Amino acid sequence: MKKLLVLYGSYRSDRAGIRLADYCINRFTRRGVEAELIDAKAVGLPMLDRMYKEYDAGTAPVAMEDLAKKIKAADAFLFVAGEYNWGVQPGLKNLTDHFLEEWFWRPAALATYSAGRFAGVRAGQAWHPTLSEMGMVVIPSMLSVGQITKSLDESGEPTGSGGEALERSFGKFADELTWWADAAAAQKDRQKPPY
Repeated sequence: MKKLLVLYGSYRSDRAGIRLADYCINRFTRRGVEAELIDAKAVGLPMLDRMYKEYDAGTAPVAMEDLAKKIKAADAFLFVAGEYNWGVQPGLKNLTDHFLEEWFWRPAALATYSAGRFAGVRAGQAWHPTLSEMGMVVIPSMLSVGQITKSLDESGEPTGSGGEALERSFGKFADELTWWADAAAAQKDRQKPPY
């Protein structure tokens, strides 16, 4: 895998989940992967009115056009997803829904988190079929971090027993996403996707 987009969607003023996004970017970079943060709040797309594909060529808003190019160029996607009332973050869902075909034929992975002990796994359960419906192959492994502020410090470095557990599980998770990204790229070199 050469290029990984790490997508994050919290709009809160005290965003603890950014720690997990930073951690993932740091660890993938150490593995030689070009990992780039796509922060929904910084991108600032409006609430979905028109999808990227519904604009005539060259008329989409600049932020949407720029992001479409990055999505098309990526080998894989990592969604860092917090749990909001047993479901998905509205900011990340809104950003994701602006695109469709741009996601096709690449793997996606989920890194979930929450302030409590459930570690965002209920958000992961909601995201998995959503990403599949959008044309991504979601890998079986999921990275889940509970009590996020006790597991990662403000710079995204592991702390305490939660941080130790994260470090133990990251390698397998990263290996699986990398394998699927490489497999998808090799298949696309052999045969063009059917649509």
